[in-house]
Amino acid sequence: MNLTELGYVAGWRLVRALPRPVAAAAFRVGADRAHRANGRGTARLRANLRRVVGPELPETELDDLLRRALRSYARYWMEAFRLPALSREQILAGFRLDPQGVRWLAADVAAGRGAVVALPHAGNWDAAGAWVAATGWPITTVAERLKPEGLYQRFLAFRRSLGMEILPTHGGERPAFDVLVERLAAGTVVPLLADRDLSARGVEVDFFGGRTRMPAGPALLAIRTGAPLYVASLWYEADVACAALSEPLPLPDPASGTLDQRVRVLTQRIADGLAAGIARHPQDWHMLQRMWLDQLGTGDDGPRPVDTPPAATGTV
Repeated sequence: MNLTELGYVAGWRLVRALPRPVAAAAFRVGADRAHRANGRGTARLRANLRRVVGPELPETELDDLLRRALRSYARYWMEAFRLPALSREQILAGFRLDPQGVRWLAADVAAGRGAVVALPHAGNWDAAGAWVAATGWPITTVAERLKPEGLYQRFLAFRRSLGMEILPTHGGERPAFDVLVERLAAGTVVPLLADRDLSARGVEVDFFGGRTRMPAGPALLAIRTGAPLYVASLWYEADVACAALSEPLPLPDPASGTLDQRVRVLTQRIADGLAAGIARHPQDWHMLQRMWLDQLGTGDDGPRPVDTPPAATGTV
């Protein structure tokens, strides 16, 4: 077990043992310390938030937004470490999906058509997945395979303990995309983080006035299966993690272009939906990595820092 893995294991054990107010205070102190240190991830988050809020926001207000965003990110980690110790009732009470979203997903599962949900790195996506499982709906997602392998396996065990089926992006017994197609046909909810491409093969889209790449997986799955495709907005309220779903995105007509063209059109619609939700709750967008293509060569476009977990990903 290396130091990174050891740190995560210690976090899971220690944070679960602390009373929630004590753990929350400790993580808030850590977030404020990261804000003052202004390290690589903090600087990138500041730059990303500037894209979201535009050049008009004064620097003092951007700095306050950055502090709140770091506190939100710390809250995500604190809650993620505590999730495995929560009862089903606590999981259900700790997350709230808008009533229309509940009705949509319930109908999709009951009808056996499943649903694809495109998520941002925001709020608490692990709590969202745990809530779906605790509600009694089948849920399958994909997680990138990170090194060290021991840490990756611990994250798999963590999410599987919450009732989620997790498929690796590569190295599985079958291609993840083929399995997801089958799961959707059986009425499964398939949430995929969709605001950042990890494969360098993503679809170029407009996002907050700049060009970036987003994974083709959510759009391709919806087109292939006909399953409804929602875009989720995720954020925090004082006492609960929240989410809302967009109306199902219209799928491009098969006669409107090639499969590649239709995937590009639909991925842009996803990007627009994600941007709308992030703009409403920028303090809860946890994007500490490079996002836009014009940020290449800025000195931080290398490997992802270890403070980011193996994420469910739209790259399938």
